[in-house]
Amino acid sequence: MDLDLTALRTLLDRQLRRDARPDGPAARVERDGSVVRQTGPAHGWNGVLWSALTAADADAAVAAQIRHFRSVGHGFEWKLYAHDTPVDLADRLLAAGFVPDERETVMVAEAAAVSAPAVLPEGVELREVTDEEGVRMVVEVHDRAFGGDSTALGRRLLDQLAGAPGTVAAVLALHHGDPVSAARLELPPGSDFAGLYGGGTVVPWRGQGLYRALVAHRARLAAAHGRRWVQVDAAETSRPILARLGFAALTTTTPYVYEV
Repeated sequence: MDLDLTALRTLLDRQLRRDARPDGPAARVERDGSVVRQTGPAHGWNGVLWSALTAADADAAVAAQIRHFRSVGHGFEWKLYAHDTPVDLADRLLAAGFVPDERETVMVAEAAAVSAPAVLPEGVELREVTDEEGVRMVVEVHDRAFGGDSTALGRRLLDQLAGAPGTVAAVLALHHGDPVSAARLELPPGSDFAGLYGGGTVVPWRGQGLYRALVAHRARLAAAHGRRWVQVDAAETSRPILARLGFAALTTTTPYVYEV
């Protein structure tokens, strides 16, 4: 099926950015003029989701967001998309003290089209996360796969499972009980989209189809929850895999991070 990528991008901008809902029970989405932001706890995601700025008002809006997040004591992320305005907004964020992270490609597919079951390696099973022990294993996989400390991710996931259970699902790949891959599915209320996030596999198990299996499994869950589309902010390592699976690129997004 040929996708109308322009219409899909417009729909995604409206549902996941401009009309976004909080991603956890302790978060709130706030509208400040032409900016939509989320403010949450220190272990949550804090940042700007959407803006519709001009050359005349962009600098003042950026300064206002810095003041806001300083007032609550959180660093934050300005999630900048390639089509956001003004065209020099990235330069303005840099001048204000933001630091860019790696650019990602926003990719979308119809959930039903990418949900074919994948063949798992011998001894591997997929298990959905429902309790603290499952969350602990998700954190373990992320620490091993990506490096760093994923404790904050675990706290966010526990918050969602306890306080907003219909908005998230997490899946583990276990080899004889040992967690070797993990990923989560975000189900924003009132949206046609489900988000695929956090797909990570420990080094010895890479290249054996676990990433593809977790994509397909989460796409089936998304369809079961009535979502037509699945969306990924894809790193360069996963973009070619997703393209082969049938995902299409809508735009790019770069997190600009401000530390307080």
